[in-house]
Amino acid sequence: MKYAIALAITVMSALSVKAQSDYSTALGLRLGGGVNGISAKHFLSSSDAVEGIFGVYYRGIMVTGLWERHFDAFDVDGLNWYIGGGAHVGFWRYFNDHPVFDKEFEGSRAVIGIDGIIGLEYTFSEVPINLSTDWKPVVNLVGWSGGYFYDGAISVRYAFN
Repeated sequence: MKYAIALAITVMSALSVKAQSDYSTALGLRLGGGVNGISAKHFLSSSDAVEGIFGVYYRGIMVTGLWERHFDAFDVDGLNWYIGGGAHVGFWRYFNDHPVFDKEFEGSRAVIGIDGIIGLEYTFSEVPINLSTDWKPVVNLVGWSGGYFYDGAISVRYAFN
């Protein structure tokens, strides 16, 4: 029991060290295995940010809103890791050749669901560029119920102060 309490205190202490954001807003491209599109991130405080993603996914569009908490990573200036969650709404068109869905289905669907995100980002001090890599699992609750867990991406954004 003492070890569990010590571990919990250590983890909470590590998580309480918040990252200082190196920019206030960043805008750029998100490219990956799921939703590809435009990413905009804005810091509400030194550690809390909101990110919006407008993207395309398999003959459709998706709009995602995320809240993210940022932490210093490896004591490297400009390097942060983050974790968070949010929601999405999308509109997809399916055809018989879709690799996952029912081969007999053709038509359109609106989907609504929840998203998680965990990632690592670096902001260059010499140039206003922010690079990030993330993993964003998704679970649809309305439309097509189910999830996909392969939505990892790399984002390149211009960082505004």
